[in-house]
Amino acid sequence: MGLLDGRVAIVTGAGHGIGRGHALELAKEGALVVVNDLGASLKGEGAGRDADLTVKLIEERGGKAVANYEDVADFDGAGRMIQQAVEVFGRLDILVNNAGIARDATIWSMTEEDWDKVIRVHLKGTFAPTHHAVNHWRRLSKAGEDVSTGRIINTTSGAGLVGNFGQANYTAAKAGIAAFTQTVSLEVFKMGITVNAIGPAGATRMAASIPGAGIEAREPDEFDEWDPMDPSLSSPLVAWLASDQAAHVTGQVIRAVKDEIVLMKGWSNGNSIRKPGKRWDPAELTALMNADVFGCRAPGLRY
Repeated sequence: MGLLDGRVAIVTGAGHGIGRGHALELAKEGALVVVNDLGASLKGEGAGRDADLTVKLIEERGGKAVANYEDVADFDGAGRMIQQAVEVFGRLDILVNNAGIARDATIWSMTEEDWDKVIRVHLKGTFAPTHHAVNHWRRLSKAGEDVSTGRIINTTSGAGLVGNFGQANYTAAKAGIAAFTQTVSLEVFKMGITVNAIGPAGATRMAASIPGAGIEAREPDEFDEWDPMDPSLSSPLVAWLASDQAAHVTGQVIRAVKDEIVLMKGWSNGNSIRKPGKRWDPAELTALMNADVFGCRAPGLRY
């Protein structure tokens, strides 16, 4: 018996790396999986049948899966992907938005195309499948059906939560996904649907592309034993979030890196100053901001 017996899941960007790890883990726990992958390069160029590789692995291990080759950021294509899950397996319970590309460059070198393509795949590629999945569940809910097995698991990044040099497009998209997750979790709460985000890591194509990282891309199925760079180390968390055991967890951002799972707290109020009922004068802010807000009396420092 698995945690997800009989449930139907879609995993986007599941032809390689972290997405493949998620698809394999969900299938191991009994889910029927739609393996989505456009088959594009890391920069989002071209198309292929990479999803077939993951489907084959799932079937060889006794699971059930079908391939999907849609572009997740194509609005109608995302709708067709949701419909495929329902037509082939009869239902939809789990949507894992994982697809992404990388076009790293410093802000002075980043082109408009670099910005637009990364934002499109990561951010619109999370919105479009989510929109169609939620509308599917909403129609069922209005017809009186229980849709409380609905689970959406998005993919953010540590870079998107704290920033990273040379990745303004990627970090902006990943920070947007965290905020998107929190908002949608509020909107679907009454239907019993949960929406969470994870921040994974591993020896993926994306990680290997970072200059000086010294990382060689490897697939989850290439690891015979525990390894801190295994791209599938976050997948057990995804399977748990997708299960009934996590029905009480929603609107959360959780990092899963190596052997550690960390609940991220996000933006919260820090030190403050007040001038009750009066407007601040810019000239009086220097001393107060340095001492009481930033906690440092030395001028000229960057915080």
